Amino acid sequence: FDNFYLESSLYTSGRVERTVQSLVDSGHTYEHEGALWLRTTELGTGDDKDRVMRKTEGGYTYFVPDVAYHVAKWERGYRHAINIQGSDHHGTVARVRAGLQALDIGIPKDYPAYILHKMVKVMRDGAEVKISKRAGSYVTMRDLIDWVGQDAVRYFLIQRRADSEFVFDIDLALSKSDENPVYYIQYAHARICSILNQSPELREAIGTADAAPLTAPTEFALLRRLAEFPNMLALAAHDLAPHQLAFWLRDCAADFHAWYNAERVLVDDAALKLARLRLADATRRVIANGLELLGVSAPERM
Repeated sequence: FDNFYLESSLYTSGRVERTVQSLVDSGHTYEHEGALWLRTTELGTGDDKDRVMRKTEGGYTYFVPDVAYHVAKWERGYRHAINIQGSDHHGTVARVRAGLQALDIGIPKDYPAYILHKMVKVMRDGAEVKISKRAGSYVTMRDLIDWVGQDAVRYFLIQRRADSEFVFDIDLALSKSDENPVYYIQYAHARICSILNQSPELREAIGTADAAPLTAPTEFALLRRLAEFPNMLALAAHDLAPHQLAFWLRDCAADFHAWYNAERVLVDDAALKLARLRLADATRRVIANGLELLGVSAPERM
């Protein structure tokens, strides 16, 4: 982290108190039965009822320091913020945004953005790994990395939509088969590296090779897939949806394997050979760039 922010510092620095006073001064609060309330229903963020800020017995409810924290973030110049939380915290979205709107300091209504994740179920040897808060048994990220490695953990967790249920299958993550997307994509990259290493004398000529000889259906399919990469990345970034890149890489690897199985790359025809090496190298670079964005390695040998 570039900046680790302790919630307790919001209180010790007086920022929570100052934020509450600003909310009172804004005219969007009221007292009822000894508690201080925020009129969240009037602030256009979709909350269905007003919310308690300061409880009757004293002390603030949990969304109040969140409002103070995001004010601090805004004041530090962060005009785009993304909060990643569990789906059980969905109620905080409208409340925090309402508090920020009440302050009327120029913060947009959709600030901050939220990504709400559902729980992950872990399967091992065909059975669910039981998790119990009461018994203190749980699976940590370190456990997953120790079991299947960093690449598999990164890819498997990124490949799902945040709002969807997900089963992390340990056995699948360890398998060396087409069913394992990490292995499937990395194997495509390693296979291309092996092809290129068989013609080292052509490395300099590959980049300027004429692509006109590429006429096979599988070649057109792979070329179309590679052409999608920039727009797909832009859309994934805009939608805060990195799973789109994970799925796309799997599809790209599938198109490459289909081409490789249908057409021989190292043919006798020199022009066609160079064109196919150029297509292979372009695919290698795109897969490597995509995996790098996900934090997953692109091995040259497997």
